[in-house]
Amino acid sequence: MTGGSVTGYEVLAVRYGTRTARKSESYLNYHVYGEPDTSLPMDYFFWVVRDEHRTVVVDCGFGAEAGRRRRRTQLVDPAEALRGLGIEPETVDQLVVSHAHYDHIGNLHRFPAAEVVIARREYEFWTGPYAGRVQFAHSTEADELDQLAEIAAEGRLRLVEGTHDLAPGFELVVVGGHTLGQLVAQVATPDGGAAVLAADALHFYEELERDRPFFVVADLLEMYRGFDLLREMTEDTGRVLVAGHDAQVGKRFPKRLAGLPAGLDNLVVRIAGKEAG
Repeated sequence: MTGGSVTGYEVLAVRYGTRTARKSESYLNYHVYGEPDTSLPMDYFFWVVRDEHRTVVVDCGFGAEAGRRRRRTQLVDPAEALRGLGIEPETVDQLVVSHAHYDHIGNLHRFPAAEVVIARREYEFWTGPYAGRVQFAHSTEADELDQLAEIAAEGRLRLVEGTHDLAPGFELVVVGGHTLGQLVAQVATPDGGAAVLAADALHFYEELERDRPFFVVADLLEMYRGFDLLREMTEDTGRVLVAGHDAQVGKRFPKRLAGLPAGLDNLVVRIAGKEAG
């Protein structure tokens, strides 16, 4: 990571939603593994990265109506969760969008002052001629994609390519696979290591551990390459990997925050760092 932060960041994962899925509906061509089908808990997160200088929100969750229609359980409204963490969504000045699926951009309208950061090839695909094809479109909401275009027209969209230094110690890497331009964040932590926020480049740890692609895939070769990149990014001691939807996140990172409102205290996981302030 270039331009490392002197003190590192506090990194939080906020579990705002959940559902119970099946392995057969979660992994690409699950039948080829010759294993019986089982249930698979699937959680929904967004992330907060902050220090004494800045607060960056990574993704913003699904909208309430889209979640209900898709039979997802919302555990907390993402905007209210941020307020419980002392963050007013209306004043957030930077929102990173890992990719444009419904469960990652469903509350863009709650961040009217934010610069929205997204991969150029991700934005160009979802505003291009193939976004409406059903195998792509089933993971998106048309009005939310329209809102991305509106944010671009307002001059609030930053398009990034390749590897991008968002801030000292905060690097974004564009990978393909799940979508055309998924972003992975690599964030310096106070212990001298790094937290790698994979978002949906890795839904479940089992994908990496057993080399099993998720069923929503834009480019299978690039998804496998993304797995290899995540292995490389986390091979050194002190680097931790945070999957995008795995219920194991709360067990792998057991630290919680003190003093949160009732109902939020068991939904926020401290990935790294001490409380900002």
